[in-house]
Amino acid sequence: MTAISERVSEPIEQQASKRVSQSVFDGSRLRVVLLVDVYDGAQQQFLEAYEEMGKQVSSVPGHVSDQLCQSIENPSQWLITSEWESAPPFLAWVNSEEHVRMVQPMHSCIRDTRSLRFHIVRETGGEAARAVTGERRLQASPRIGDGVIRHALTFTVKPGSEKKVAELLASYESPQARVDDTTRLCRTSLFMHGNRVVRAIEVRGDLLAALRHVARQPEIRAVEEAINPYLEQERDFADQESVRVFFTRAALPAVHHVTSGQEDGEAGRHALYYPARPGMGMRLAELLAQHDEQAAEDAGSPILRSTVFERDDVVVRLIDVRGALEADVASALGLADAAQVSELTTLLDEGAAKKDCDLARLLTLARMDLVTDRRSAPDA
Repeated sequence: MTAISERVSEPIEQQASKRVSQSVFDGSRLRVVLLVDVYDGAQQQFLEAYEEMGKQVSSVPGHVSDQLCQSIENPSQWLITSEWESAPPFLAWVNSEEHVRMVQPMHSCIRDTRSLRFHIVRETGGEAARAVTGERRLQASPRIGDGVIRHALTFTVKPGSEKKVAELLASYESPQARVDDTTRLCRTSLFMHGNRVVRAIEVRGDLLAALRHVARQPEIRAVEEAINPYLEQERDFADQESVRVFFTRAALPAVHHVTSGQEDGEAGRHALYYPARPGMGMRLAELLAQHDEQAAEDAGSPILRSTVFERDDVVVRLIDVRGALEADVASALGLADAAQVSELTTLLDEGAAKKDCDLARLLTLARMDLVTDRRSAPDA
């Protein structure tokens, strides 16, 4: 399992910034809800698979408890709830190869699933409940969001195929932005760093519905088929399990989003890739989140918005910037000042950390190439 810093499990002493609409670094407890639709007749098989998984997950650091519930109205519908000390240990586990292997026996008996994650803000129960649970951390205050869900996918392609893959990914026709009455695609930004592809999407409404909508579009399916031969991880569209495992491994969750509250129609969108040392991905993401939070309070900062994504020591920072990145290299890298570059490099893998601690060089190493950035019309 991926290690995380000790700091992320400490209580939060100060009020959360109102400029941060999303963060896993509050230190508060996490409630995970998994809605499961089981094939008719597969309930016993599902129960046995869950019991085996339960034995393993109970020893995962940060796991507190879980429950398995069956609908009293429809025996095919199940609910799994779990509680975690905080979000980072859950994300480290759920995004690990260990988790992919652990849940595989369940998939043959599941028709559909939906995972929801919540910070615990308030709870009732009085003295009796506190005697059992102890003084556990709650999120200090509710987040004020903007109605947009941010998510990313990342995968690698075979070395030597980068140019061809970039051409394919830049040439497709945009899918219809409107998904249904409540969901639409807002923006899709696609970047490459060497042979790594990162596709960041912004959705207003239901993320899962939007992802399924995109996957069904003929133009998107054609592009996915075209890049298939170049993928380092094989994917067979005729095998649903192969596709599921591919996109499970490709998921790159957003762990922090902050905005300065300023708008600039000329702002450019950039992405930076920070390969972390083994076990240091979440700590690196937290460091970048802290610095971007400070920048959001500075009216003179060129960073208008920042979203940090992290999975399995892959950290990507998506930023909207006023002016050129080179005009303020420290801010572009997510540093409060140039003196903090040494702290950043101690968290980077050897390939990046062994370079001289030169900000301009580090920016060159981290900067991703923009392939395409598409926005839907406001009334789409």
